[in-house]
Amino acid sequence: MTAHVFPFSAIVGQEDMKRAMVLAAIDPSIGGVLAMGDRGTGKSTAVRALAGLLPPIRAVAGCPVASPRPGDCPEWAEIADTRVVSRPTPVVDLPLGASEDRVTGALDIERALTRGEKAFEPGLLARANRGFLYVDEVNLLEDHIVDLLLDVAQSGENVVEREGLSIRHPARFVLVGSGNPEEGELRPQLLDRFGLMVDIASPGDVETRVEVVKRRDAFERAPAAFVRDWAPEDRALRKRIVAARKALKSVEAGDAALRDCAELCIALGADGLRGELTLLRAARALAALEGAPAVDRSHIREVAPMALQHRLRRDPMDEAGSAARIARLIERVFGPVAAAAE
Repeated sequence: MTAHVFPFSAIVGQEDMKRAMVLAAIDPSIGGVLAMGDRGTGKSTAVRALAGLLPPIRAVAGCPVASPRPGDCPEWAEIADTRVVSRPTPVVDLPLGASEDRVTGALDIERALTRGEKAFEPGLLARANRGFLYVDEVNLLEDHIVDLLLDVAQSGENVVEREGLSIRHPARFVLVGSGNPEEGELRPQLLDRFGLMVDIASPGDVETRVEVVKRRDAFERAPAAFVRDWAPEDRALRKRIVAARKALKSVEAGDAALRDCAELCIALGADGLRGELTLLRAARALAALEGAPAVDRSHIREVAPMALQHRLRRDPMDEAGSAARIARLIERVFGPVAAAAE
């Protein structure tokens, strides 16, 4: 029996979250997505729906890290099938209680006991290579797992040295995290690793809430029919993502766009240059998605809240949320939207 996944296009509202995930799918170098908000607002649903939306990748059939060519597979991998095939983009869940061995991989105990051989059993990081790694309730992750993820995110490589094994393999993935801020804050080092952050709230109007319940009820009553009805919408969005990926390198970002990014980050008081780089990459991905030949101020305006709000320094005198403060900052630096359009 096939397990059906709620279609990405059928998710009601939460446009910022969906837009952030699509941009990260277009350009993984943006650095991942963090969605923080109330329980039951579709965070996990959106991530799982993303798996069905993403275009497939070409990978060696028997390679545990989905290498695109046989020669790229790790030396420790015993590959019986070297055919290059099409397979779904990996979207891997990292559960809260996962041990370090499960995340990084470890000695294959069964082979060690039955054959006396030291062999490596790949972990979640190997499965997530070239795909997405999803952590629900990411703010509750144990510190040693957070440290591990930071190291791998920095290097793009997983290194395991224990029990006489010395193993390396590529581990490049888009990190997607979700959580409820009332249950604890994220460590600043991990927060900074997310390229984009969005705040998720329950819909505040009756019509939207009714539509959410209506679609969820329809899906649960007849999942196959519901998925079939929304398949054209998902296919159309998948085509846009594929086209945007191809167009990404040709999208220009002139000096004016670079100055806009720098002025915003200076006004923000951001440390380092990660803010500018993330803002530029997200704006370029949005321009590619819209079919624009170059990044302009409208693209920067749209992605700035999700690219910069988690890089704000705390202001105990300002009770407004981070997104609201970013919006005020954009208006101060760029002027009102109406004025900019004239």
